[in-house]
Amino acid sequence: METIVHSQSSDTMLDIQHLYKSFPGVVAVNDVGFQIRRGEVHVLIGENGAGKSTLVKMLAGIYSIERGSLTLDGKPYAPHSVVDAQRGGIGIIHQELNMCPHLSVTENMFLGRERYKGPVLDRRGMEAEAKRILDDLCIDISPSETVGNLPVSKQQMVEIAKALSIHAKILIMDEPTSSLTAKEIDELFRIIRQLKADGCGIVYISHRLEELKAIVDRVT
Repeated sequence: METIVHSQSSDTMLDIQHLYKSFPGVVAVNDVGFQIRRGEVHVLIGENGAGKSTLVKMLAGIYSIERGSLTLDGKPYAPHSVVDAQRGGIGIIHQELNMCPHLSVTENMFLGRERYKGPVLDRRGMEAEAKRILDDLCIDISPSETVGNLPVSKQQMVEIAKALSIHAKILIMDEPTSSLTAKEIDELFRIIRQLKADGCGIVYISHRLEELKAIVDRVT
């Protein structure tokens, strides 16, 4: 993947400059630069193998950055792990959903970030917070429902709610409609528009060019 660096806007949340990443025998990301702005959907398009997923995994702390720089809210940003990225306010929805099917919606949303009241797990507090986030997104899912009982589209909504539970300012979506029906895509786009209105910056990877006009602000 190669792109041209654009000039920075005053509402830029994440500024990406000259990123480079290689694996044995292949350069996956080469001199990539673009910006993610508040309240916009920035779409990344390109053929298979162009480096899109590698790029967003660098932003989300999954892959290390070999060369280049990131600036988040005007400050240097170099995530060394997914937890680092989450602390910076960056969440990612993978093409292959990363859920524990035997756990509840609430347990998945707070997995690894469980809350306690003293030595006791605060199940009631976590479930109330999960319900609040789901209600804010107008998602009709019970926080106590077992995730494995939900269709893929609903599991994806739980992933989005989980990202918002860490107060994500930037949400990365990697091929989010690949397993959805037309009706489910409409529901996903409704949520994306709501997130935009709330000031969230969204990085959206897709091969489906025909669907982009419904949500896109800028394309790289």
